[in-house]
Amino acid sequence: MMSLDAISISFAVVVLAEMGDKSQLVCMAVAARQPARLVLIGAIAAFAVLNAVAVIVGGSLAHWLPAEWVLAGAAAMFGYFGWQACKEAMHHLQGDEELTCQPISRKQVVWSTFSLIAIAELGDKTQLSVAALSANYPVVPVWLGATVGLAFTTGIGVVVGCTLLRRLNMQWLHGACGGLFLLMAIVMAYRAFS
Repeated sequence: MMSLDAISISFAVVVLAEMGDKSQLVCMAVAARQPARLVLIGAIAAFAVLNAVAVIVGGSLAHWLPAEWVLAGAAAMFGYFGWQACKEAMHHLQGDEELTCQPISRKQVVWSTFSLIAIAELGDKTQLSVAALSANYPVVPVWLGATVGLAFTTGIGVVVGCTLLRRLNMQWLHGACGGLFLLMAIVMAYRAFS
């Protein structure tokens, strides 16, 4: 029988930790440009896998991979996505709509979102919190509470990205998304190499 306490504690910890965090901002930015349902599927799948790893491994994953490698990988991914978004903003500025409307498959949207969230959150405070909670509570309720909490914050980010951000000027939106991703890349690179 699942412990309601473990589920609710895990849910609360994750929601408080993730509200306004980088993964929620990433979901907002991606959902402003891609189908919301696919972004949500990719993000929730990434969180479900990361939470499973956290509760199974119990925090030792951070000891297997050097933190610098995880941060450098995340910085590279954010840098790439930032460069792409800034490039799209420049195409809008030049009035070149053909390059900004290239079709992208559903699998690519889900996989891109999954990869970005998985790398960004690997070894993050949320994953480490889930690992710590699983040391004190049954693992299945902790996983369930944490995954539902992350789905909740991701849903909020996707709704904001779809409704609010899609109404903004596309040139400004791509520039802001690119700037956000590049800023995250710089912060993670600094943390990786300092």
